[in-house]
Amino acid sequence: MGTSQAGSEEIPTVDAGEACRIMTGAPLPQGADAIVMVEDSTVVGDKVTIDGPARPGFIRWKGENLTHDTVALRAGTVLTPASVSLAATMGHANIRVVRKPNIAVIGVGDELTPPGEHLSESSIYESNTFGLSSLVEKMGGTPMRFDLIKDSMDLLRETLDEAAASCDAILTSGGVSMGEWDMVRRIMEEEGDIRFWKVMIRPGGPPLFGSWRGKPIFGLPGNPVSSHIVFTVLVAPWMSSSMGSEEGTRPRLANRVRVEMEESLKGAPGKLCMRRISIGQEGDKLLGSTRTHQGSGNIHSMVAHNGLSLLPPDSDCQEGDTIDALWLL
Repeated sequence: MGTSQAGSEEIPTVDAGEACRIMTGAPLPQGADAIVMVEDSTVVGDKVTIDGPARPGFIRWKGENLTHDTVALRAGTVLTPASVSLAATMGHANIRVVRKPNIAVIGVGDELTPPGEHLSESSIYESNTFGLSSLVEKMGGTPMRFDLIKDSMDLLRETLDEAAASCDAILTSGGVSMGEWDMVRRIMEEEGDIRFWKVMIRPGGPPLFGSWRGKPIFGLPGNPVSSHIVFTVLVAPWMSSSMGSEEGTRPRLANRVRVEMEESLKGAPGKLCMRRISIGQEGDKLLGSTRTHQGSGNIHSMVAHNGLSLLPPDSDCQEGDTIDALWLL
């Protein structure tokens, strides 16, 4: 009784006891209610023998994926390859999205040398802006790395002004503690707007947050571990919220979990203690341990471990205790 061809607007009609050929993706002929796969038939000349029963199946019914008034993609949803495909399936050639924020990343310090250049006895290779840029990308932003700033107030001011004019937010690394040459803190005190300085965590206690020329600025510590931790607990949630992401779909860097420690951990007086721990699963529980020393300058500890303890202020952890932790993604 003819052929139902994919893409053709000519749709055959069949009556009881009749059949027609149908191609994958073609509309179901009027009057038909079942499909027999070609593998279950034998074709000899112009005669087709059905070798198996005709039964309902192999049919995609209207509305079986989404019904009328079903919300397919909510505002604030982070788009994945599947959700982009879904939008196209629904006929949307374009959808409105939040632009990726451009985040300035600025390293500050006389002791810093760019990787690949000659390293003097009094210098260290600068690593924080590379790590922070990767974290910005992981959170859905576009990092804009600026040249290193030696301890010059004039050069720092010029760079901050350039960053404020071209970016949506500013991250600095170093220069926020109590030292005489901690120039990010000084210039923010004198010319910026500081909303807070210092938080009760270890490591990572001296960050500041405020605005420079109307743009949000996070002053992160210079120690590499502190810089990563402060980004994880302060900057990442701020980025998610500012981009309008819904709670359940927000990009994040860690999941909060409960971990049974296989060794003791020392806490911090008056501060939330975030020690690097290695988290692994054994049966239905998570176990935690440490593998390297916990110095805030030891960025290897962030590579060797995949979690952070959340020890409340003034509390230690004994072997066998179950604690809150962040399982890094």
